[in-house]
Amino acid sequence: MENKLISIRGLNKEFNLGKVIVRALKDIDLDIYQGEYLSIMGPSGSGKSTLFNMIGALDRPSSGEVEVAGVQLTKLTPRQLAHFRGNNIGYVFQSYNLLPAYDAVTNVLMPLVFSGKTHDEAVRRATEVLERVGLGHRLDHRPDEMSGGQQQRVAVARALANEPAIILADEPTANLDLVTGGEIIQLLASLSKELGVTVVSATHDHKMLDTSDRILWIKDGGVDRLEKREDLDIKVGTVDIG
Repeated sequence: MENKLISIRGLNKEFNLGKVIVRALKDIDLDIYQGEYLSIMGPSGSGKSTLFNMIGALDRPSSGEVEVAGVQLTKLTPRQLAHFRGNNIGYVFQSYNLLPAYDAVTNVLMPLVFSGKTHDEAVRRATEVLERVGLGHRLDHRPDEMSGGQQQRVAVARALANEPAIILADEPTANLDLVTGGEIIQLLASLSKELGVTVVSATHDHKMLDTSDRILWIKDGGVDRLEKREDLDIKVGTVDIG
């Protein structure tokens, strides 16, 4: 974890709700490294999803800087941001966001086609990443023919399709049972280690603590603390979250 991939400095985000201004993020400073698995933890309304959106170039800060892979995201136009996202970031969401009428291969090849790959190239790559996530036997199955865990594996494969530097996972286990959720966590961790992909996950799921390299605890829009996995105070079935 020596190569800095994401650098955040003085990040603030405000939402104007009529007569009320809500400070969702307050003076965030953070560095994230290539090949790291970072979990962003915090209660609902803490600001973790807002921070996730800033890292993923899905929203703009009110002030501060977000640099990803040497690119200042705050300086990009909307079109440049879309191009940057497509080539550098893969997204995994809790609701899978698969196209229900299409099979696994077609769901995964969509971003490849949009990025300029030929259909044959896209099919080859989609098949390759589906096999990597353990779905080589489900290539022609639609989402309604797969379990929740299998659908989330398709979503992970889609996120990997364009060989991104970063995978952003927003509550990836929220709709899964305990065992299946654990399998998805282990899958993301193995991809991080084997491919050198940086994984950033916004989550409530304490199972992710076991596989994360570091955990960022967000509270009231600010950094409460940033801990390495080995420094956590883990007890039987629980973790001290302070």
